[in-house]
Amino acid sequence: MHITRRATLATLAALPFAAQAQDRPIKLLVGFPPGGGTDAIARLLAEALQASLGTTVIVENKPGAGGQIAAQALKTAAPDGTTFFVSHDHTISILPLVLKNPGFEPARDFVPVAGFATFANALALSGGTPATSLADYVAWVKKQGGQGSVGVPAPASVPEFLVKLLGEKNGLNLLSVPYRGSAPMIADMLGNQIAAGIGSVPDLIVNHQQKKLRIVAVMGQQRQGVLPEVPTFAELGLAGFEDLPYYGVFAPAGTPRAALERFSNALTGVIAQPGMKARLTELGLSVGMMNSAQLAAREHAYSAAWARIIKAGGFQPQ
Repeated sequence: MHITRRATLATLAALPFAAQAQDRPIKLLVGFPPGGGTDAIARLLAEALQASLGTTVIVENKPGAGGQIAAQALKTAAPDGTTFFVSHDHTISILPLVLKNPGFEPARDFVPVAGFATFANALALSGGTPATSLADYVAWVKKQGGQGSVGVPAPASVPEFLVKLLGEKNGLNLLSVPYRGSAPMIADMLGNQIAAGIGSVPDLIVNHQQKKLRIVAVMGQQRQGVLPEVPTFAELGLAGFEDLPYYGVFAPAGTPRAALERFSNALTGVIAQPGMKARLTELGLSVGMMNSAQLAAREHAYSAAWARIIKAGGFQPQ
């Protein structure tokens, strides 16, 4: 009798939360400006999730500092199932390694909800650059006195470390030029304000296909399905960039399990839709769901791998 009564009370207590969760708008935080790859991905997901969850789902851009501002906003958000963070590896795995005080600690302040894809970073050349391959680009920079500037979407990011290694490998003095996201970097590349940039394939793919930019090398153990003609950095003699970064969704620590499961189940269903998978693949993502534990394990492994690379490069947290 008492057990039945307690179960009934627990069920009744959960009803207000469930009802509110169905009605309240859900925010997807994005740490980069509109127009970039992460923003485009989040908006695709938001549209589909809105139909699946039966509630309004909006994308809220909080650009700046490589996603740090959005991550801090997630930390302070109410853990009530209405705020989630669509992020890739840089904010979650790299920033805590390169900043003395990022203002958040992923393992303490966030809970992984689900991962949904991996992607590759790539080196692209602007239309005003005569080079059509990495070797051509190296030769062209040497003709300019061995000095060149390469745009990166954020300071102290994987692309910035890649610029450093590219320079060292080829005897060039390459300067990283950090931007507040990929959109302004690509705008400068399209305007021939900067000759080269390193960003994610989802950020670069459309302009590459339209022949406004030229992707000449990609990260990963194998070539990308949407770029079969483009070699990997490993093929070109630059090893160490085979482990691909990831995209995942995170929530504030303390978010009720019911809200996490509801969102994760909806995301799993959305990603499984043939149309959605095709659109994300066209953007350069390798689609594949990871549950909360799998996403946490990937984040931990990715952070450990990059901690070794960053230490070996002599980088000191700022």
